[in-house]
Amino acid sequence: MAEKRDYYEVLGVERNADADTIKKAYRKAAIKYHPDKNPGDKEAEEKFKEAAEAYDVLSNEDKRARYDRFGHAGMNGAGGAGGYGGFSGGGFSMEDIFEQFGDIFGGAFGGGFGSFGGGRSRGNRRQSRGSDIRVTVKLTLKEIAEGVTKKLKISKTVACSECGGSGAKSGSGYSTCSKCGGSGYVITVQNSFFGRMQTQSVCPDCGGEGRIIKERCTKCNGEGTERGQEIVEVNIPAGVAEGMAIKVEGKGNAARRGGVNGDLIVVIEEIEDAQLMRDGNDLVHTLNITATTAILGGEVEVPTIDGRVRIKIAQGTHAGKVLRLRGKGLPSVNGMGRGDIKVIVDVTIPTELTKQERELVEKLDKMPHFKQPEKLENQNILERMKSFFRG
Repeated sequence: MAEKRDYYEVLGVERNADADTIKKAYRKAAIKYHPDKNPGDKEAEEKFKEAAEAYDVLSNEDKRARYDRFGHAGMNGAGGAGGYGGFSGGGFSMEDIFEQFGDIFGGAFGGGFGSFGGGRSRGNRRQSRGSDIRVTVKLTLKEIAEGVTKKLKISKTVACSECGGSGAKSGSGYSTCSKCGGSGYVITVQNSFFGRMQTQSVCPDCGGEGRIIKERCTKCNGEGTERGQEIVEVNIPAGVAEGMAIKVEGKGNAARRGGVNGDLIVVIEEIEDAQLMRDGNDLVHTLNITATTAILGGEVEVPTIDGRVRIKIAQGTHAGKVLRLRGKGLPSVNGMGRGDIKVIVDVTIPTELTKQERELVEKLDKMPHFKQPEKLENQNILERMKSFFRG
């Protein structure tokens, strides 16, 4: 087992640091290594627990004095790794850390610092939280361009229709937990070589809720939830892109016994368009024109989000030329500007000719303006395509 680090080193404070400095140092470390900011990172989780263990000792005058005198040996059997909260020794869960020290953080993590691990705390009581639901919504380019409201039928856990989500049979209600007196936690005092040690843990009788159901609802067996469905309206702003997620708070699974509902996470998926390809907020269309149109010029139709429009093709247009329809692309999701439609010209060359057509082409080939030019700088398709991809 790795040697335990010095508690002052863990929090990055001097040995003579006052209580306020220690508190600020712990807040900084805990926010840095909080599980919500480091999902799935076991190393960060261990550092989060290590910081809590250090603060648990250094924020208490008696524990700190004993630690200053005896070091980690003074904590054995009564605190630190095996006591004093047991943050690294398994005595306290992550939820216990949040409940004991959560008031230090205020609103640092949105729904409450005690939201980790499926529960939130209200005062000193634990409050359950329903799980989030993740769904995918497919959108056309037109819906992305204009924004849209989608009605989604969501299968999920909902509040029990019999007890209204309380979990208690009608007319019975709750009683205050006699073991913890409604606080949601219990204090255990133990005698040790170093004196009387006190630890705090979640009440085993009420699970931290601070109350006990007098008589369970027969429909949900006291859970307060049942399977059901809900129609949820989701407002999707214009300009969203593939993979973006929209959170609808409180529309996820219902929590047991009137806790906090989870959220609905709506993930955007784009339906591929047959004629317009997305490139950021720009749209790209490949336009096929005939050789005669490329030579003589003319008018052609191109698709846009709002329908087809006619554009002019200049005389002598080469394959690879990029024409821009300004402001005809997609809006930015933050409302700042709109993209273009880039029309890439492709010239269709016939592969079969009649005798008469061949004779006409051969005649044209002998004309002065159909001779191969000495310089190809304006006709280099590779350079034109590079220019297109550069923006």
